Amino acid sequence: PEFCAEVEARTGLKLWVIDGQQEARLSAQGVLVGWPDANGLVCDIGGASMELAALSRGQVGRRVTSPLGPLKLQTIPGGKAGLKAHIKSVINDMAEEMGTDYKRIYLVGGSWRAFARCDMDRRSYPLHVQHEYRMSPKDVRQTVKWIAAHDLEDLQARTGTSSARMSLVPIASEVLKQLVRKFGPKEIAISSYGIREGMLYEQMPERIRRRDPLIEACRFEEAKEAREPGFGKILYDFLRPIFRNYSDDRRRIIKAACMLHDVTWRAHPDFRAEVCFDNATRANLGALTHKERVWLGLALLHRYKSNREGSRFEPMFELLSPKEIQNAEVIGKAMRFGAMLGHEATKGLATLDYRPRKGILVLTLSGRAKRLYGEVAVARYQALADALGAQGIVRHQ
Repeated sequence: PEFCAEVEARTGLKLWVIDGQQEARLSAQGVLVGWPDANGLVCDIGGASMELAALSRGQVGRRVTSPLGPLKLQTIPGGKAGLKAHIKSVINDMAEEMGTDYKRIYLVGGSWRAFARCDMDRRSYPLHVQHEYRMSPKDVRQTVKWIAAHDLEDLQARTGTSSARMSLVPIASEVLKQLVRKFGPKEIAISSYGIREGMLYEQMPERIRRRDPLIEACRFEEAKEAREPGFGKILYDFLRPIFRNYSDDRRRIIKAACMLHDVTWRAHPDFRAEVCFDNATRANLGALTHKERVWLGLALLHRYKSNREGSRFEPMFELLSPKEIQNAEVIGKAMRFGAMLGHEATKGLATLDYRPRKGILVLTLSGRAKRLYGEVAVARYQALADALGAQGIVRHQ
């Protein structure tokens, strides 16, 4: 109170000190910024406390706070046995209050992110983005043992974690092991969004909260970086016949790809494909699984490059199935061709019709669109037809 009063006296700024219940709510709201329809249990760990909050259909439910922060746990007497017994007792009490019917746990906090980096290192995981990184209960158990068997200084160097943070990871690991054992989730996910994003969420009207974080981020990036902001939607509509049988989830990623297809145009043409992939797989994007992130990057890579063999990103392709890789190539080549004909100026004058059962891709051209169908467009159209395994037909009207 004295500190808050001094700040207000000197600056005029009034501070509010939140309690554990408020911290749990804000952390859970931060998770909703990245997952608007999140369902599960949010676990936010700090130095001196750990909070749990239930999420159901995008709403924050029950909340509870505890003294299970790694800094505070360093003072627990009784050695390792005393520490484990204390953690188990507190988590049992939390489970009594929260219930245990949660299929997913969302982890918020620096200690959890450090644990995830260790898990990535143990698994030789090819994508190092923290947000939406997923672990199974088995992964957690194996990584807890793996951390215990390694020197902390070695782990610090391998994962790029600060020494202060790494010193807390063994204690946080024990908390996570007990948490997963008690609550029994099927999946554990890392959220890079927490209290700060939760405060932002609090200021959003409901109509903004319900928007797709991925599409909003891509729309912003397109408006800021693309040569023709708004062209992504035109391109998406032009190519729609090719992916009309895809799932809603996949069409959503294709829409994101269309918005991002030109944002790296300033890069040298020889490196544009790599810059596109790098941009998609490293960007601060929410509501995007790691598999979707790599699929998006691969589609954008094929927007500028016919083949992917020999790419330094090949280890990441292993996160996708052969069919997913093929679909990403199709969409990339579709964007490569569509960027030439799918313009506002040729709307209705150039149309696509894909008939997968008959193995036919039909391009219909009229008016000024005919004049755009030159040598390069012909080659790109044929590449698209080949990728689809279809016969490319061109009709002039």
